[in-house]
Amino acid sequence: MPAVTVDELRSVAEQAVSQEPRRLGSAGWWRRPLVAAAPADRRFDCLPRIAAPDHLLPRDLLPTARAVIVFFLPFRKELVRANHPGARPCREWGLAYVETNALIERVSRALGEVLEARGFRCGLTPATHNFSEETLTARWSHKHLGHLVGLGRFGTHHLLITPAGCSGRLGSLVTEAELGEHPLMETREACLLKAGKGCGLCVAACPVAAFTAGGFNRRGCWERLTENRAGLDYFSDLPETTHVCGKCAAMMPCSFDNPVARLESARR
Repeated sequence: MPAVTVDELRSVAEQAVSQEPRRLGSAGWWRRPLVAAAPADRRFDCLPRIAAPDHLLPRDLLPTARAVIVFFLPFRKELVRANHPGARPCREWGLAYVETNALIERVSRALGEVLEARGFRCGLTPATHNFSEETLTARWSHKHLGHLVGLGRFGTHHLLITPAGCSGRLGSLVTEAELGEHPLMETREACLLKAGKGCGLCVAACPVAAFTAGGFNRRGCWERLTENRAGLDYFSDLPETTHVCGKCAAMMPCSFDNPVARLESARR
């Protein structure tokens, strides 16, 4: 079968994102996407331990999986700035969530079509809401997959911090193609607080104090997201699944890049 490279897949993702503003008739919400990949090997066996007990493995999506691909659609700085003031998400943040969900599906399909045209089957999952509302854990966590393929590292806010920051959305798929190792992280940690540099701004920014020394109050966060959807008039025309906040990702040191890498680069 003709080979597929990660560079080719990045180009496909970039083209899909660049075409979206014209399709929407707007300026769009996104910067240049990131794509990372890794072999579908034993590293993913830890998912039921680190993500959720019923988390799927790559072979559950596709028994013949050879590679896992994770991509990140970083938001434009203007959108993130707009969501910074106040304790509630802005209208644009909710709209971007809805339109990004649709874009994640289009990017996933575009990548899958390229791979399948070369004879490599793929396994896809929904962009979001593939989780249990009882346990609030996903059976396919794009964040944990992104961590394992080297696309990013978890921050104190439990978001994935990539070389393009944490403000954006993730998607993933598995494929029979052998793509090799293509990580993007330059540092062991990407969170300033975890790297011992001092920060904690995301902790202070959370309107429901969901981040504590003891971890993450997942239920408190979820209740805030559902409250925002139910109580904000300017979300009333958006889908019922528009559960957003984003205050811990808005105008943080890690919003647009990896601040640990930035610090290390400045010292060289």
